[in-house]
Amino acid sequence: MNNIAQAIADIRSTLPAGVELVAVSKFHPAQAIADAYAAGQRAFGESRVQELCAKIEALPADDIRWHFIGHLQTNKVRQLIATRRIALIESVDSERLLSIIDAESERAGIVSRVLMQVHVAQEETKTGFSPDELLGYFANRRFESLKATHICGLMGMASNTDDAERINADFAAIAALRKRILEICPDLRGFDTLSMGMSGDYPMAIAHGATLVRVGTAIFGSRY
Repeated sequence: MNNIAQAIADIRSTLPAGVELVAVSKFHPAQAIADAYAAGQRAFGESRVQELCAKIEALPADDIRWHFIGHLQTNKVRQLIATRRIALIESVDSERLLSIIDAESERAGIVSRVLMQVHVAQEETKTGFSPDELLGYFANRRFESLKATHICGLMGMASNTDDAERINADFAAIAALRKRILEICPDLRGFDTLSMGMSGDYPMAIAHGATLVRVGTAIFGSRY
């Protein structure tokens, strides 16, 4: 068993039933993804449209579930949608981006699955909706105008810190926000994904109800 396969096996042994592992393959070569695929991994996370398109071409297996997890520029949406291979866009950080995804998805004749990215971390460099912005969006039921997009849940990141108390508080806030949205809109369907937790903190994220964890370094090593 190679190092990547062993790392995937080790991580999977820590995941409860119902928690999906996304291997964050951004900045790593296609061969590393092929090794992970051979070990049974199917969901991979990429953050740049051009790099993702090249990897889709290099790794054409139909059962790979590509997740887009980086900041998505509005001028790259059409190119991303046109691949028809994206299982989940996790990083919808503005209503403008959401509307463009919806328009391009309708144009392509597909339904895109997305997560709303919420910003609770201390770093200003992280993007996303504030909790109040998201509550307002759902309270006013603006999602009802979407024609070709399904909002599947929330994605968020904890503060980049060694302070476990702060990390736990961030994950608790994201989980509480999802619960509050479902209270505001009890008729929402399929709003069941909570993507949070990375290599250094995913066990804490799982403790707060994460259904999807994004792990890169612990699988592939440091990025080149």
